[in-house]
Amino acid sequence: METRQNPIAAAGFILLASSLIAGTTLLAKLAGQNHLGDPLHPLQISHGRFFFAFLAISGAVGVMRPKFARPHLGLHVARSASGWMGISLMFAAVTFIPLADATAISFLNPVIAMVLAVPLLGERVGPWRWAAAGIALIGTVILVQPGGGSFHPAALLALAAALVMGFEITLIKRLTGREIPLQILWFNNAIGCAIATFAVVWVWQWPSTGQWLALAALGMMMAAAQACFIQGMKRADASFVAPFQYATLIFAGLYDFVSFGVIPVSTSLIGAAIIIAGGVLLAWREGRNRARQSNPAR
Repeated sequence: METRQNPIAAAGFILLASSLIAGTTLLAKLAGQNHLGDPLHPLQISHGRFFFAFLAISGAVGVMRPKFARPHLGLHVARSASGWMGISLMFAAVTFIPLADATAISFLNPVIAMVLAVPLLGERVGPWRWAAAGIALIGTVILVQPGGGSFHPAALLALAAALVMGFEITLIKRLTGREIPLQILWFNNAIGCAIATFAVVWVWQWPSTGQWLALAALGMMMAAAQACFIQGMKRADASFVAPFQYATLIFAGLYDFVSFGVIPVSTSLIGAAIIIAGGVLLAWREGRNRARQSNPAR
């Protein structure tokens, strides 16, 4: 059954998803520092994310009882391993650098996915797309400040997370043409939970009550964010939805300021703005391309 297009509802769902995603990085930072007890290892935080998200999505599957098709296990394993690695790197990064900086670097995802789509999906990349990639890369250099006095090595963790999750996006593109969204989400979190459970054995420590609550909230919020994102994408074109995803940066900056009193410096603001400009240019170009394909006479 096709969902009726509703741009206002789509924007609302994406903004809600953005606030939830930013909230997960805040909770990861709280659990990874000494705010709720002895700091947890990033691998334990990512385990909590997948474990509790898996419980939430399994509950939804049990209630809705969707009809699953035969899954492509190879793609699911590769996608889930990439997602687990990207999340773990991101949670490690936010322990050391401001949420807004790590979030801004993560916005390289679509640009990286675009570049990887050339060898992996056989897509063609024109000059506008390469221009968008170049703009985003300039913003990243400004934000990371390699060799600068305020450079923090943890920024490279966020950059590595963006690279891995950009690869994950290309795998998601291949899966979306084969399976329904809820099936993709369930297998992603089931396999991710299995990988995270194996990895966490080596660093496990018993969380405090506050950390248990933070991990549970993190997983539930991520599951809710994924659901909101899917609902938003169903109600409007991707080119319309994409710019609203950058609200995650605003929420991350707000949470960082309220929780830790962090005020973004000028280089962070400039770098983030340039990265967003590259992403918006890419989204605009993708929208133009889809419009031409759907109406060749235009």
